[in-house]
Amino acid sequence: MDTIASLFSFITTPVSWVIVQFHRVYGAIFGPDTGWAWGLSIVSLVILIRICLIPLFVKQIKATRAMQTLQPEMKKIQERYKNDKQRQSEEMMKLYKETGTNPLSSCLPILAQSPFFFALYHVLNGIANGDTIGVINESLLASAQKAHIFGAPLAAKFTDSASDLVPFDASLTNVRIVTAIMIVMMSASQFFTQRQLMTKNVDTSVKTPFMQQQKMLMYVFPVMFAVFGINFPVGVLVYWLTTNVWTMGQQMYVIRNNPTPGSKAQAAYLERLYKHVTHHGKTRSRGERAIVKAIVAKGRDRNDAERKFINGLTKVGFAAQADGTVIKSEAQAAVQAEDGTPTSAAAARRQQPKRQSKSQRQSAAPAKGAGETISLSKSDEPEDTKASGAADTAAKPAAPKSGGGGRSKAQSGQRKGGPQRPKSPSKK
Repeated sequence: MDTIASLFSFITTPVSWVIVQFHRVYGAIFGPDTGWAWGLSIVSLVILIRICLIPLFVKQIKATRAMQTLQPEMKKIQERYKNDKQRQSEEMMKLYKETGTNPLSSCLPILAQSPFFFALYHVLNGIANGDTIGVINESLLASAQKAHIFGAPLAAKFTDSASDLVPFDASLTNVRIVTAIMIVMMSASQFFTQRQLMTKNVDTSVKTPFMQQQKMLMYVFPVMFAVFGINFPVGVLVYWLTTNVWTMGQQMYVIRNNPTPGSKAQAAYLERLYKHVTHHGKTRSRGERAIVKAIVAKGRDRNDAERKFINGLTKVGFAAQADGTVIKSEAQAAVQAEDGTPTSAAAARRQQPKRQSKSQRQSAAPAKGAGETISLSKSDEPEDTKASGAADTAAKPAAPKSGGGGRSKAQSGQRKGGPQRPKSPSKK
């Protein structure tokens, strides 16, 4: 481990200088020899490093989004070579090469901060061995050796024996309890960060080898941290626990505000965005407009959550535009302006046509043939017509049976060429 750490000795001096500058600030508040002064100096070092890595993190997000645009092509490759795993992997690698994407881009922040991690380990190892390193002189070395974090010296390890802790005036029980708790918290934060990425921010409609790798790392990384953590000094555990908590919070922010298309996080985000747009009538930030713009550009390739979002806006009278803005739909607004009713009520009223009467339906029915009148069945005749027909039948002799056509006309109460029969007996 010392050989690996010595490879990063070129960054040891800058790291030690940053720690000393933060120690001067916190030492004036909590005392120069306290664990708070040295512990907070390490925490501040982590925060400073992670702030410097934000551009790299943004690049990582863009690379991840580029991977997401390849999901339809990856799905086609899976379906085409579903019985040939080797050919499937070869075609996936070919697709990555042609599009210039890298499935391992999510590891960039970890690789970028590795030099700082090994430099800090080298500094704390020098403190444990009583060696000056970087800008840490004899007085700062003595102050760091006196510093305790919850009873554990800054340079103590879980594997140290009682004799190793004698120069630090510390108890072996305190050291192992503190280091064990920090190792468990460090592994748990790493597992939770990876788990929320796999369960909430992954497109479950497409399964790729990269997803299987991520799932494997979700269980491998915490175990690795637990195994190697017993050999880390307390100061390094503080460093790694802080960076894991930062990563977890950063990941939660990204999942909430910029989720992966097709994931559960996107469905929850679009539901919140739908409620906001329908309440305020517009998108509120550039990020929201960018997401709406991407959804509109997809057209028929939208997933279920995106189609639900667009259809929901349409039903309440809004239309998503190509630039990401949301405006009132002109057709819905015209209906609302005509009758003064809300758009949803007007749409519901248009979907329910007015019920017609029986005579209106009969008059609107098409004729059976040219020159032939529509006859009513016995059950469909109005009561007044039936009564009138019965009176005429009683007053006149029965007509000769000349044919089916005349009979049907006589039964319908109509006369050929003569005056029409009155509608009721009262009007004769």
